[in-house]
Amino acid sequence: MATARSLPVVRDAPPRDVEGAIERAIADVPSPQTQQVTDPDRQAEAIAKKAAKHAALLSGSLALPPGPFGMLTVLPDLYLIWKTQRQMVADIFALYERTAELKRTNMMYCMFRHAASQVLRDVVVRTGQRVVVSQLSGGVLRTIVHKVGLSVSKRVAGNAASRWIPVAGAAAVGAYAYWDTLQVAKTARRLLADPALDAPATTEQR
Repeated sequence: MATARSLPVVRDAPPRDVEGAIERAIADVPSPQTQQVTDPDRQAEAIAKKAAKHAALLSGSLALPPGPFGMLTVLPDLYLIWKTQRQMVADIFALYERTAELKRTNMMYCMFRHAASQVLRDVVVRTGQRVVVSQLSGGVLRTIVHKVGLSVSKRVAGNAASRWIPVAGAAAVGAYAYWDTLQVAKTARRLLADPALDAPATTEQR
């Protein structure tokens, strides 16, 4: 078993690799698997917990292969978790009958707000007491994705290091995936609670 002294120096993953995974994750908003309900808050909480458990199991399983074999699963792990999270976000929006408002920028905001708050604060427009996520043009969106990718790369490095301590590392990675997914759900629900989103959604430029 690797010890703290024998662990390899793990460099940040190439930003372009992470950016590509982020771009694929937000490229398409998936069709929701839910519909409007009379008690969306309660249902949204249940969906969040179910998605968090799935993300934890998925991430923990992929972290089990030791050493260099585990290193190969880092980015696929993140991408699969992001797919789980984006479906969760789509399902939560549908519970409130707000699917039409879920654009790429909203999706990115929900998924990465807690991990890259300093970057994504730039996409928020405040009007009085209201907060709106701006829908960005293709060029501006790519710039934001690049900045988010740099922040997420730090997490990738941490996940890579955990692959050298299989069992304990898998438990830690799984626990983080659970927490991370709940944060995504929390951001989505806060976004939906803001009255500014009751206004007609703008058309996102591509």
